Amino acid sequence: MSQNDAHGVPRTPEPGPARPAGGADTGTQAAVASAAEPEPESGGPTDPPAAEATESGGGGGRRRRLLVAVAVGVVVLLAAGVTLALPPVSNRLGLPWAPNAPLADPPAPQDVRLALQEAAASGAAPTPQGVAAAIEELAADSDLGTLHGSVVDPATGQVLWERDADVPATPASTTKVLVSAAALLSLDHDMRLPTRVVAGDEPGTVVLVGGGDVTLSSLPVGEESIFPGAAHLDDLVEQVKEATGGAVERVELDLSAYTGPETGAGWAPEDVPSTFMVKVQPAMLDGGRTNPKDKASMGQSDPAGNLAEEFAKRLGAEVGGETTAPENAEVLGEVWSAPVDELVRHTLVESDNLLGEVLARQVAAEEGREQSFEGGAAATLEVLQRNGIDVSDAELNDGSGLSPRNSVPAATLTRILQLAAAENDDDEVTAKLRPLLIGLPVAGGSGTLAPRYDEESSAAGRGWVRAKTGTLSGVHTLAGVVLTEDDRVLTFALMSDGKDQNRARAALDRIAAALRGCGCR
Repeated sequence: MSQNDAHGVPRTPEPGPARPAGGADTGTQAAVASAAEPEPESGGPTDPPAAEATESGGGGGRRRRLLVAVAVGVVVLLAAGVTLALPPVSNRLGLPWAPNAPLADPPAPQDVRLALQEAAASGAAPTPQGVAAAIEELAADSDLGTLHGSVVDPATGQVLWERDADVPATPASTTKVLVSAAALLSLDHDMRLPTRVVAGDEPGTVVLVGGGDVTLSSLPVGEESIFPGAAHLDDLVEQVKEATGGAVERVELDLSAYTGPETGAGWAPEDVPSTFMVKVQPAMLDGGRTNPKDKASMGQSDPAGNLAEEFAKRLGAEVGGETTAPENAEVLGEVWSAPVDELVRHTLVESDNLLGEVLARQVAAEEGREQSFEGGAAATLEVLQRNGIDVSDAELNDGSGLSPRNSVPAATLTRILQLAAAENDDDEVTAKLRPLLIGLPVAGGSGTLAPRYDEESSAAGRGWVRAKTGTLSGVHTLAGVVLTEDDRVLTFALMSDGKDQNRARAALDRIAAALRGCGCR
């Protein structure tokens, strides 16, 4: 589906309809079942799980669920046989053991390491000359238009290849790499966002207070929406009914957590509502989608208002207007989102625009700034700069990448990924950024890369390349990590302004696949 930018030029933001509507996330996280968290009992405000009391920032010895297994990381999916053993992936890639190929011999049993491989200097070291020999001709493909990019060895920090890597270019959805990194660096990874209901000024009136959780599920408890681990509205309803004895006549809405415009600078009018974005408000159901189980369904025109109406309906009350909750008001009910690192993973693998904006605002709150487009952008850059990432030439206007006014050098993207994939797991910045790698879509396997790497010229990258995509009209980006055939992890960022979307994407995929296939020595 296309949209128009501020100048009326068609553009296709991510996530778009090119992705299969029902495609499951079959990345590393899908290969390991997360420990189930019990649903909170109704009857009173729900405290966030005890994990919230763990060490800030997600570094050191505290790692929940899957992240215990993936504290070091990058790309051993194919060799482990984990992701490719899953039916959706094996079917898509036409592997011999896929359910749609029952006559083929199954793969030989092998040890499975439920972890991503760390960057290490022990493998055969690539050289700038080797990398150039592998990708220089591909980088000259006319389908790419003007290409900016760089390739870095995170084990040593050596820049192996670059082309105008310090020249800012439009990042599109790779903006989410910056925002996600800032969130992981500044927020407790176990932090959860609340939706609260408090007593209003008048008897029989309650106020629903938005705290940034846009994933609250409209589905019955036990059914999962497109947001894994989301809280349920029914739980909140039951808490409020018990706290009030059911004596609720009016529901008012407090959206004061967020300030400023609800749409970003440079966004096209048809961006909101659409199948990929809604107004940025601090409370809503199902990310504002009209279908809680379809990530590509049309967005609500007023998602916060829709939440208020549904909440009031389930309480048997009427909807009032917007207000500000009374100070020190009695809390009648409270539910919590999934943890920040899970929100980061979903933001990246599905290129969820709304969650990108939510994370930016949460960083702004942590940095003492207003939770707005401006505050989120400024706070994101401040956090990155403070943690050794040069953002002096970067400009952000939103947290999703929908704005064509964003501008970031390729070197900034590779620097973030280099730190996330670095060899020294004892480094605080690297330890905090590790979860960034888990959220990167897997080539041919998950998220926005699921339908790609299906050509013979890029097939070598399937399962080995993990990268964040970005697409607007005339903007095609790919930034991520790849494990070479010599077991060396490389990080890369490629930014193209090719005119034809499909041809430019395919050309980027060929470059990343070539990095996988080369020893680059």
